[in-house]
Amino acid sequence: MSQQSNTKQVTNVELLAMKQRGEKIASLTAYDASFAHILDHAGVDMVLVGDSLGMVVQGQASTVPVTVDEMAYHSKIVARGLTRALLVTDMPFMSYSNINAAVTNAAKLMQQGHAQMVKLEGGQKVIECVKHIVDQGIPVCGHLGLLPQSVNQLGGYRVQGTSEAQAQLIIEDAKCLQQAGASAIVLECVPAALAKKITAAVNIPIIGIGAGIACDGQVLVSYDMLDITVGKRPKFSKNFMLEAGNISDAVSAYVNAVKSKQFPAAEHSF
Repeated sequence: MSQQSNTKQVTNVELLAMKQRGEKIASLTAYDASFAHILDHAGVDMVLVGDSLGMVVQGQASTVPVTVDEMAYHSKIVARGLTRALLVTDMPFMSYSNINAAVTNAAKLMQQGHAQMVKLEGGQKVIECVKHIVDQGIPVCGHLGLLPQSVNQLGGYRVQGTSEAQAQLIIEDAKCLQQAGASAIVLECVPAALAKKITAAVNIPIIGIGAGIACDGQVLVSYDMLDITVGKRPKFSKNFMLEAGNISDAVSAYVNAVKSKQFPAAEHSF
């Protein structure tokens, strides 16, 4: 579905409604106005200004060096390319290390970055930050499973929730985020069976990346699915440029594949 046939603004309330009626949510990252316009026109529901920009735009080894000012800048210019999609902006490393910092930096991303929702990583450890951000009227998206900002602690980019104890903790984290007022959760690199349990355990949308087909929606780094990322593409991604003549067609193919439940396939899951 292109922007021409549906120009209704997507909100956090609409994401919830999409989950309730079983409509898959299609999400991609963007870092500038031109990409944002293409994604918006192709029918992407949620555009994420990810701190992944540290790696795919800045050439950093991880997301850790990205600053709040950099996130606000990229969020602001992405906002100029959107008319329909919900704009979600990552809170970068150490920007929510305490409640005051969390609220201040979330407000900055909303005021200067024109974000409509902020995303932060972690479960029960960040619950108080989530509560206080939500109390200020700022929608929050959680992020569980593989946490890129904690990659040094995790020992690398690896699948999470493979043991029963790990799996149960992630399920509890999801329930706690919902109770704290989160509007959605990104679930990264967990077994598909676990993702299915989490999606059923909470009422808010679960947006998967390397988490199987049962999630309420999917998100990918746009550079990965367009095959312009330097280095190895993640297992959970797919090169949508292979059968597309241009970027717009590739994005439309991704949206259609998510909506029709053709992506992710088994080879993109754990």
